[in-house]
Amino acid sequence: MKMSDNRSENIIIAVPKGRILEELIPLMKKANILPEKSFFDNKDRRLLFSSNIPWLKIIRVRSFDVATFVAFGGADIGVAGFDVLREFNYPELYIPIDLNIGVCHLSVAQPKNYNKNDNVQLKIATKYPNITNSYYAKKGINVNCIKMNGAMEIAPKLEMADKIVDLVSSGKTLIANDLVEIENILDITSHLVINRTAFKTRSEKIREIMIFFREALNEKNS
Repeated sequence: MKMSDNRSENIIIAVPKGRILEELIPLMKKANILPEKSFFDNKDRRLLFSSNIPWLKIIRVRSFDVATFVAFGGADIGVAGFDVLREFNYPELYIPIDLNIGVCHLSVAQPKNYNKNDNVQLKIATKYPNITNSYYAKKGINVNCIKMNGAMEIAPKLEMADKIVDLVSSGKTLIANDLVEIENILDITSHLVINRTAFKTRSEKIREIMIFFREALNEKNS
């Protein structure tokens, strides 16, 4: 698929790979936003796809990157988890609609036999250093965040970290790694996010997409 020579003619929506996308696709269908057939082919390595709406293109990226694509103008609209939105806190983003998908929460977990004094500096393995530092600063606790993009559940066992801060859905991964959830930091759902500049310059088409999603949510919840 070739992009139009004029970028301004197209609206680009960034959607996340993985579990959120699995929940998003039925909602997109209700909104009558249908990606081209090859979008569903796992062997297709392209990231940019057409849709049934001539001026709407779809890019498929890592969930943690959606907000960045939208904030910096690579996409006009995106679907991002509230964890990502809070972690980056981009002022360029307008967040109008909670899609109520990708439900989970961000929690602190520690080993079952944890006995360290929290008054000393804690080492915390997490993908969310900004949220974690802010959370513990409000409690007056000094922490050293170890930035990890995955497998942080094993960090306490390897003595890399005292605790972890990570997304929890079923909690099975924590149990499998002898960790217990002790504090809920943030409840999370995925939201429709919009680049503020794009919303001003291409508001008609973007508002149309917003209406599609709102109608789909109303149908889903009715």
